[in-house]
Amino acid sequence: MQKLRISIVQYLNTAPLVWGFTNGPLAGKYDLSFTVPSQCAEALRTGAADIAIIPAIEYQRIPGLVVLPDLAIASQNRVRSLLIIAKKPIEQVRSIALDRSSRSTQALTRILAAEHWKIDPEFFETEPDLHAMLEKADAAMLIGDPALRISIAIEKKSTVSAQGRAVCQAATLGIQSAEIFHIYDVVGEWRKFSSLPAVMAVWAARPDVATPEVQVDFAASRDFGLAQIPAICQESARELELPRETLESYLRHNIDFSLGEENRRGLERYFHEAAKLGLIPSEKKIEWAHASKEAAHVSAN
Repeated sequence: MQKLRISIVQYLNTAPLVWGFTNGPLAGKYDLSFTVPSQCAEALRTGAADIAIIPAIEYQRIPGLVVLPDLAIASQNRVRSLLIIAKKPIEQVRSIALDRSSRSTQALTRILAAEHWKIDPEFFETEPDLHAMLEKADAAMLIGDPALRISIAIEKKSTVSAQGRAVCQAATLGIQSAEIFHIYDVVGEWRKFSSLPAVMAVWAARPDVATPEVQVDFAASRDFGLAQIPAICQESARELELPRETLESYLRHNIDFSLGEENRRGLERYFHEAAKLGLIPSEKKIEWAHASKEAAHVSAN
């Protein structure tokens, strides 16, 4: 029997969700592939994958999907791995370069620009190269491990502005310039605007694929991963050349791997704002994979 194909984001914040598949009791049961968030969505859209962790916004753009319940990459307040780095205060920004790896954060940035910061900048997609992005635009939006690396770099070398936002020297980010950069945590800004958490990604599949067995496996993989965070961070610290303790703090305190009531409300608000700006065709109701008693039990434990 052919294995189900799973498309996975190759960032640290996804590792706890899939650790049971990569390093645990479910290893070998599924056919795994790793890429950036936007390409996970394309794999599901084209049928190259059966299940994918997709940018939340793509659920609204790909027809016929269901969402696996109680599994997500979300953040309650400050995420550290979704950033806008600006050469001037955000209210003065006239152009923003967007990391092309992202779909959800691109939409979130557009929502914040229109509704929260009250600006109408030019947006364009580009490769996630901060120096090149800031040569072409007033600000750059970065996601994932590159953004996390910047957050870690500035934590001891930044000051806080009167608006409560980080400010640092360009040299802190490895850019030879006398400029001052303004750093915005995108989830922190969303929380200020909406008073809700942000859901960045969800597991999605066609309804016939999201069987009770699949739901049990995905909940079990997440729970196994959450119990193995020290091991995950030990391995990632070597790969990313970043301190293990810092990575562990990030996974424990900045990322939320659940999809409870408040996170669902944050996701629904996000879809509502995206529809209002025409970023999605219309705001469709979230269809959940039919929850099984076994999946609920695994998730509860």
